[in-house]
Amino acid sequence: MNGGEPVRETLLPYGRQSLDDDDIQAVVEVLKSDWLTTGPKVGEFETRFAALVNARHAVSFSSGTAALHGAAFAAGLGPGDEAITTPMTFCATANCVLYQGAKPVFADVSVDSLNLDPAEVAKKISARTKAIIAVDYAGHPADLDSLLALGNQHSLLVIEDACHSLGAEYRGQRVGGIADMTVFSFHPVKHLTTGEGGMVTTNDEHLAKTLRRFRNHGISSQAKERQEAGQWFYEMVLLGFNYRLTDIACALGLSQLRKLDANLARRREIAAQYTSAFRDLPEIKVPVVRTQSNPAWHLYAIQMQLEMLSVGREEIFRGLRAENIGVNVHYIPVHLHPYYRERLGHKEGDYPVAEAAYERLISLPMFHSMTGTDVKDVCHGLRKVIAQYVK
Repeated sequence: MNGGEPVRETLLPYGRQSLDDDDIQAVVEVLKSDWLTTGPKVGEFETRFAALVNARHAVSFSSGTAALHGAAFAAGLGPGDEAITTPMTFCATANCVLYQGAKPVFADVSVDSLNLDPAEVAKKISARTKAIIAVDYAGHPADLDSLLALGNQHSLLVIEDACHSLGAEYRGQRVGGIADMTVFSFHPVKHLTTGEGGMVTTNDEHLAKTLRRFRNHGISSQAKERQEAGQWFYEMVLLGFNYRLTDIACALGLSQLRKLDANLARRREIAAQYTSAFRDLPEIKVPVVRTQSNPAWHLYAIQMQLEMLSVGREEIFRGLRAENIGVNVHYIPVHLHPYYRERLGHKEGDYPVAEAAYERLISLPMFHSMTGTDVKDVCHGLRKVIAQYVK
């Protein structure tokens, strides 16, 4: 940034997809088949995925956002209802409540994990509350026991936004079969990709049936089922959307599933290397891991200890980018976006823990195809930039 040589010659992104010849071949085989969308690969992918996360049902969607919308619909959210969620997330988590004409109510996060603070959630429960939507921030599972206890006490559905945490474990169990519904994303920067795509898992047969109809225009049967039965008749039984995931995407997902355990292991290895490298650097705070959790490490989000630095997060961010370390920031708290300020009346200061964290957060590169050299470059680059601004 000040005219010297950067740590890297080319930009290392904060995240990216990893595809190989097996993935490409799986897609090519579907392109040569009779089914490009809503065919046999969809059911196969859903069955394999449900088994992976120990859930009875898995329902695929065209994106993680569509999956969140499906979960909000299946939860019965509508005008006059409220759902409590976190401000420390991508806006889709709260937007899915708005899609249903309901009101997202934010509760602040815990200082350590940046996940929903159950004590703050309890303060926000009202007669209008119908659901709690918790996010597994950065891949660290939310406090599911406490949130489910609140759900049981107040007859609320608990939806786990696990778009960051495929493969993460909570008290020895993989997330996906713990909450009433669990939502996953298959965006390219996630643990496996279908291009775009999402999934909702549940142990409740009625919720699964509703989700399947909702993602298929509200129609009670699928084209493949009608073809196999030699029937043409179908009925629309609810107002749904076209949120179906294609056979092309599911073929890619099936191929990627075979690599998930290796991908998880590599992300955990990178996280351990980062934590070890920065343990003696007081100017940053590394992510906290609670004893009951084994994170999936979608993100490795550090927090600048600004009181020890002569500049703010922005200067550290720009310095790292100048070194070709493709850092990012996750997230601008949802309530601070213009839409939520102007349309819904939120303001700065509403959720102080989330807001204070946002001012300090930087996400370091984290993806499973990173090389050892990539990791060393990140560590070198961060130390180099921090050294310029230590008080």
